[in-house]
Amino acid sequence: MELRQLRHFLAMVEERSITRAAKRELIVQSGLSNSLQALERELGTALYVRGTRPVRLTAAGEALVGPARRTVTSAAQAEEAVHHTRNVLIGTLRLGVSLSARHLVPFASYLGEFTRDHPGIDLRLHYAPALTMISMLEAGELDCVIGPAVSLVPGVRMTRLAREPLHLVCRADHRLAERTEVSVGQLADERFVEVPPGWTARLLSDAAFTGEGIQRRVVCEVGDWELFLELVNAGVGIGFAPIGLQYPVLTAPDSVLRLIPVEGGHLERHIYLMLPSAGETSPAVRRSTAAYSHRGQLTRRLLANAALSTRKWRGRRCAHAATI
Repeated sequence: MELRQLRHFLAMVEERSITRAAKRELIVQSGLSNSLQALERELGTALYVRGTRPVRLTAAGEALVGPARRTVTSAAQAEEAVHHTRNVLIGTLRLGVSLSARHLVPFASYLGEFTRDHPGIDLRLHYAPALTMISMLEAGELDCVIGPAVSLVPGVRMTRLAREPLHLVCRADHRLAERTEVSVGQLADERFVEVPPGWTARLLSDAAFTGEGIQRRVVCEVGDWELFLELVNAGVGIGFAPIGLQYPVLTAPDSVLRLIPVEGGHLERHIYLMLPSAGETSPAVRRSTAAYSHRGQLTRRLLANAALSTRKWRGRRCAHAATI
């Protein structure tokens, strides 16, 4: 059994397609198929069902996924250990980021300095709801995440980078627009525009209403903050939004939208840099440090540590890794 075969198998598992897996591994489709067949002969059993789209694993194939990932990860860590002796970072860092946190955490500037310091690193950015990115981190599909979380996640190392309250957003002609503060109880009969379930803002607002024993009517769900604000602006409903969003519909001098604090301070999202548990990373990653007190310096340091544990190395440019 060869590492190359296990990588090809995992590419097929993650892409659910022989064709896409071959493109990801930069080989012809027949070459990847031959590699998988050789692996099956070595193991004496079929690993996937031929002719299914997307590819469906057999029971043996499902059983192989976990051990294969651990084996490939261990091999990458062994290679990393050698490279680390030369104090060189190379490879691909798969980073999940929350676009709505750009005004809080300037990761473009962090990543710019980071890549200048470590030109051997390629970045692959992935955008998804917070819970999805955390699940991908736990599954080994991302190397780190910069994004919101409602609470600490067991098994994930979390460094808080920023915090931001959510305020009620409504039109200037709304009955509550002139209030300096509102309570959740005052919103019981309102129509709401909301972000999808699984977004941190939605988890926080749902919890606030549940805590008050209030059912509410969500008339519209939208997975884009700018469109969310435009819908509130159009009178579809009211909602809760991070106060620092920088969209013209909210920030323009002639904007009719109003942001109103919510009593109790329960609607506050926290932005973290999240890394896998120390036991799943290399010794270099386990030496991740809080030696830098400045937020930007700490973030770049943690990114460097995350890069040391990346599973994709130069010479294996992986298209799948571009799913940040």
